[in-house]
Amino acid sequence: MSLKGKDFLSINDLSVEEIYQILDFAKILKAKQKAGEAHPLLKGKTLGMIFQKSSTRTRVSFEVGMWQLGGMALFLSSNDLQIGRGEPVKDTARVLSRYLDGIMIRTFSHLEVEELAEYANIPIINALTDLLHPCQAMADIFTAIEHKGELKGRKLCYIGDGNNMVNSLLHICAKVGMDISVATPANYAPDAIIVEQAAVAAKLSGSKITILDDPFAAAKDADVLYTDVWASMGKEGEQAIRKQAFAGFQINNSIMQVAKKDAIVMHCLPAHRGEEITDDVIEGPNSVVFDEAENRLHVQKAIMALLMAD
Repeated sequence: MSLKGKDFLSINDLSVEEIYQILDFAKILKAKQKAGEAHPLLKGKTLGMIFQKSSTRTRVSFEVGMWQLGGMALFLSSNDLQIGRGEPVKDTARVLSRYLDGIMIRTFSHLEVEELAEYANIPIINALTDLLHPCQAMADIFTAIEHKGELKGRKLCYIGDGNNMVNSLLHICAKVGMDISVATPANYAPDAIIVEQAAVAAKLSGSKITILDDPFAAAKDADVLYTDVWASMGKEGEQAIRKQAFAGFQINNSIMQVAKKDAIVMHCLPAHRGEEITDDVIEGPNSVVFDEAENRLHVQKAIMALLMAD
């Protein structure tokens, strides 16, 4: 089994074995990094990083990760590329394929990422679209394994917007056999097609998927509590409307009381403290938010190395 040369666009595209191949390799790379052991698996390789959305964790983790693997990363904003001035994606894909060994893209349209992958002959890594956030979800599950061990029979509860984050969490929980309950306001549910895809995978893994509009019911006996901002990038104009709609969809001490006592709390960051999560919870003993943020580095290094190494 080899991921070499493949794209990483959606967790739904991966087999369970491929998911664990990435997670197991991330564990090895994390141990090497902590021990100060060199691992230049991508020496001489170059990654192009296309950003049409702003970023803290994604840019730093990919750029540092590529450096730790012995390669080089190029930051390419829409202001730096002709794609920002109307050059077709298919032309950009074929040109960059002649220069680079891989492309990471963080953008709005998932169709744009799929088109990039169709016309490029080098690996494409989806670092976020409006539909999916697969690198983050892989880091989340890696973090859950570190803190909880075996995932089958465990329960993750997501409270908040039915956005790209929960879409990828649905994919990965269903694949690995982890139960997932999602609580969103009625008009902000996860993408219906994503839920259908997850349901297919859940039948094979034994995962249970529950979509609710009651955060307390969703959080009952959860092993992992997860949330994200109420208004994702591109939705800032809806901030006032969403603040009203999402009132009560917050991870706070009341929600913590219905989850398991040793439940861990996750947030993909950046957090709007006092909205989707309270300050005392994100700073509390159950929070693994900064372990989770660190693990973006290790998981993405595993993805890059498995896709791009000789």
